[in-house]
Amino acid sequence: MSAGPRPAIAQSIAGKIEACAGCHGQDGKPVDKTIPVIWGQQTGYIYIQLRDFKRGDRKSEIMQPIAASFEKEDMLAIAEYFSKKPWPDLGQPRAPKDISQRALSAEHSVGCTGCHLDRFQGDGTVPRLAGQSREYLTKTIADFRTRARGNNPGMTDLMLATPPDDLVALSEYLAGL
Repeated sequence: MSAGPRPAIAQSIAGKIEACAGCHGQDGKPVDKTIPVIWGQQTGYIYIQLRDFKRGDRKSEIMQPIAASFEKEDMLAIAEYFSKKPWPDLGQPRAPKDISQRALSAEHSVGCTGCHLDRFQGDGTVPRLAGQSREYLTKTIADFRTRARGNNPGMTDLMLATPPDDLVALSEYLAGL
């Protein structure tokens, strides 16, 4: 409650946020396209992913040691900070009409918008998919299908039940939104 500790916490959070930019990009555009955009992502989703990395429920040789050092308050502050940033334009082209039609047909079967909402913007603990890099989307889908990503069994089931060609179309479509 005193004014003294707050600047120390703010500096600590600022340093942690700055460390995120090393991989996730100073401008919100990761250099490695298999790394997700977190600028403008949903607060609850970012928090849950950090928590899951910390607990080991989501595996990453890079993220687990980083998240292990975070306290709950750190994770909440980091999530809040990045959620308020503008979603960056990665300059990805819109999917061609035939790919878009296949993706929308697959979406109708899978029901992506039931959680990710009509424009794939996500909400709360459900991530935004629109405009995420195609490479990250492709990797994440593959990780769910192989169970390398195990922190959301429902997504694993959906990805396994969806034909691979439909998933390719979905990745391209979502990246171009």
